[in-house]
Amino acid sequence: MVNLDVTIWVQMVNFLVLIVILNVLLYKPILAAIENRKRRLQEADDEVKRLNKTVEDKVAEYEEKLRLAKVDAMNRKSEILKEAADQAKAIIDAQRAKIPAMMAEFQARVAKEIEEARKVLARQSEKISAEIAQKVLGRSI
Repeated sequence: MVNLDVTIWVQMVNFLVLIVILNVLLYKPILAAIENRKRRLQEADDEVKRLNKTVEDKVAEYEEKLRLAKVDAMNRKSEILKEAADQAKAIIDAQRAKIPAMMAEFQARVAKEIEEARKVLARQSEKISAEIAQKVLGRSI
């Protein structure tokens, strides 16, 4: 049978003192270290989230600037193409305006050459006619 003498009370006091000592020396420091580590991990996690948000904001800002630059480039390209088309049209219109004058000059030159050719042909035809008449008649005219 178990004797309930003073030693059991001493052991209970020893056990309680051991619990208090272990609580002070072991349990509380470990809990404090765990809590400190949790706090540092949470701070690191918050910092990572903040940095990720900053990176996302910068990427979004960069993409927006890139989109605006593309829109601006497209607008400038269309303006340049429109300006080039206008200049080409102006050059074509200027050349078309010159066409009637060039045609008139060409027709005048052709008419002059035709007239000169007629004169040459008329002289040659007279000469040939005279030669034919001489040969047919057998004498000079």
